[in-house]
Amino acid sequence: MEISMKRIVSITLLMAGIALLWGCPKKPTVIQPPSSASKIPQSSGNNAADGASTSMTPLGGDGSNSAGADGMGGMKGGALANRVIYFDFDKSDIKPEYAEVIAMNARNLSSKPALKVKLEGNTDERGTREYNIGLGERRAQAVRRALMLQGVAENQLNTVSFGAERPAIEGDDEAAWAKNRRVELDYLP
Repeated sequence: MEISMKRIVSITLLMAGIALLWGCPKKPTVIQPPSSASKIPQSSGNNAADGASTSMTPLGGDGSNSAGADGMGGMKGGALANRVIYFDFDKSDIKPEYAEVIAMNARNLSSKPALKVKLEGNTDERGTREYNIGLGERRAQAVRRALMLQGVAENQLNTVSFGAERPAIEGDDEAAWAKNRRVELDYLP
């Protein structure tokens, strides 16, 4: 009987430890919304948990994809303005619907070897700080590998993980969390 009580106590302590490691919500910082010149993913209505679509319609409507005045391959507008890849909860696998976003950015980077991009991995607020930093890094590395498989040079890519420190949207619900589970492609000057 004493052995089973020890086992029960051990299991109870283990479960309490897991609950503590799961983490407490942290006060998020606010990221400024994109300017009116950038592409904001529109909700498709098909996936309420994700809340994002991969609509690639150029802002100008002319379909151009040429380098703009910024020299970043039309990043101020046009189809390349979509530079965010969203992830499922606790996952670092790139969803099939983001294949075109990866492909377009890979073509842009491959055709302009001087361009560099920072891949910023982010998570929602659930989980410990350490776990979220690791998950954000795995997400950024997944995007890095996908870009390199499509011909982008390794020296053009830099990864960083912010974990849950830079939420795109404030909130404690699935809609906000879905927008915060992302990798942003930040083209460097």
